[in-house]
Amino acid sequence: MRELSQIKGFGPKRLEALEKRGIQSSQDLLERLPAGYRDTTHPLSPVQMTEGAAACFEGFVAGKPTLHRVRGKQWVSATIADEYGKIRCMWFNQTWMKDRLYDTQHVTLYGRCVRKKSGLFVINPTMEEPGSMIPVYAPVPGVGQKALRDAVRLLLDEYDADDVLPPSFVLRHGLMNRKDALEEAHFPTDYDRLSLAKERLAFEELLLFQAGISGASGMRRDAWPLDIDSIWIDEFYETLPFPPTQAQRRAVAEIADDLQKDKAMARMVQGDVGCGKTLIAFCALYLCVRAGGQGALMAPTEILAVQHFRSAVEMLAPLGVACGLVTGKMTAAERRRAREAMKTGEWQVIIGTHALISEGVEFADLRLVITDEQHRFGVRQRTMLEGKGYSPHVMVMSATPIPRSLSLVLYGDLDISIVDELPPGRTPVATRIVPEDKREGLYSFIRAQAAAGFQTYVVCPLVGEDELDDPDIRSAAQVQRELEQALKPLSVALVHGRMKKQDKEAVLEQFYAGEINVLVATTVIEVGVNVPRATVMVIEGAERFGLAQLHQLRGRVGRGAQQSWCFLMAQPNERLRTLVATNDGFVVAQKDLELRGAGEFFGTRQHGEPQMPALMLSSDSRLLARTREAFLEIARNPAYHDEYMVILKTAQERFERSGRGFARN
Repeated sequence: MRELSQIKGFGPKRLEALEKRGIQSSQDLLERLPAGYRDTTHPLSPVQMTEGAAACFEGFVAGKPTLHRVRGKQWVSATIADEYGKIRCMWFNQTWMKDRLYDTQHVTLYGRCVRKKSGLFVINPTMEEPGSMIPVYAPVPGVGQKALRDAVRLLLDEYDADDVLPPSFVLRHGLMNRKDALEEAHFPTDYDRLSLAKERLAFEELLLFQAGISGASGMRRDAWPLDIDSIWIDEFYETLPFPPTQAQRRAVAEIADDLQKDKAMARMVQGDVGCGKTLIAFCALYLCVRAGGQGALMAPTEILAVQHFRSAVEMLAPLGVACGLVTGKMTAAERRRAREAMKTGEWQVIIGTHALISEGVEFADLRLVITDEQHRFGVRQRTMLEGKGYSPHVMVMSATPIPRSLSLVLYGDLDISIVDELPPGRTPVATRIVPEDKREGLYSFIRAQAAAGFQTYVVCPLVGEDELDDPDIRSAAQVQRELEQALKPLSVALVHGRMKKQDKEAVLEQFYAGEINVLVATTVIEVGVNVPRATVMVIEGAERFGLAQLHQLRGRVGRGAQQSWCFLMAQPNERLRTLVATNDGFVVAQKDLELRGAGEFFGTRQHGEPQMPALMLSSDSRLLARTREAFLEIARNPAYHDEYMVILKTAQERFERSGRGFARN
């Protein structure tokens, strides 16, 4: 199979664009499966188009198409009709469509139907040849869909690689062979064959993923057991301003039990935003220090690390624990001082960012490693921190509630503690779906909240106008400009993932300090600091987010006793009504898994592509259980040892090639 650079038309610019999307080889391109398909085998009548559905339809152009220009935006509109009825179509930023369409022309189109104020419309439909299932790939700027399709077709014609799974395993589990699966996944013959191809590739990816994390963690390592007195737990609880919940007590007891074993703890503490995971982490660190060891907590951002450090000092210093902070912003002198304090054991608990795993960082006796917001780190980063000590105990925290079936696959190397209670005094966030015609009323509510001293988040799915594909969706930059006018004299700031790290954190710090009334943001604030005065969360284009991600964003408010609100700017649907009905993250997560499938569970990210593209195509959660059983069978049954070793080796090779150790970010 030829290299990407040997494909006609794939010059330096296209290769660079592909590399930015993580596609560096021909194999990478083949494994980046279509995000969907344009099925033109059975075109609908225009009147059969339904809201929210993407489909192929055909008819005649009724009258001349019209070019519209309003407030700097331009689009072409046309009516497509047949003997049964008609529907309007709109093409944004595609002025050439006015000349491509003409009255009475018969056309076959493919597009998504949406409801606007004046009725149903199809937005940006493409002109198609009827009779096929055409792959549609995730956009790669600078590389068109036709170029991607032609390249994949060429590579499939030349494909001669062996199956990555042993033939005996493939046969026993009734799976399609890999070459046929790739062929059908990219260019389906029919829906039955496409379903079998999806199942095969998702099965493979889930299986290798489990083998990869199993190989990364290995068997539970031997560790020095910590001699812990249960009285220490009571001592810690007595210093708290409020009693811990039963869920927190249960998690602490499980951790204390693990720390006393001669096998290294590997435990995830999982629960909703605000359930009190940080308290559990600090209690674990206290027990570690009392037993004579050092503990470290790694957070994904500097501002979160600083907040954790302040909380650690507040909770642990009265108990005689010396805490230190390590970040990338430190001066050379501060860095030398910090490294000396860690190496000598002067600092007993160290809070930090990725700077904790940088070269030259040494600990006196690192016995406990904790990573916060685990889904932002890869297994490799976790193991690098573990490597700073001699077989330390490991705890990870995640504020992404995940159904147990999915947890067993994604975190098969970890025991799991579920924190399913909120501390007393937390008022559930009231969630409402707000249609566009209620926007002015929402702005009045934001002004009233600001007058009472409270702050507002406004989250947008896109950063700038260059990403827009629908005029009803507002970008973060556009919303900031609008709110600066609509909410005068309130201060309105903008933060997003394209900003320099220091600029982004400076804005977040201002918001945390109460200097900003309204913060317009992308999902960069999904993992953020605790801002107790933030009581309003507005989510623009809410239908573009996954349920689990909307729930995460909602968790940014409601951090205190005062009533907080989450407003979803969208038309009501089943998914969004789930959020209105419950604040239980595990209920939301299960519904998200049922509605969208495992691969899309973590939601759309600003940067990067899914690490498990085949899983994106699998909506059958039963496949999670099947692959789990298949992996445990080959791992435990000596009769399948040869299969196990082949699969483990393949998984480890992929693990190394990915560079990030299956990071979910």
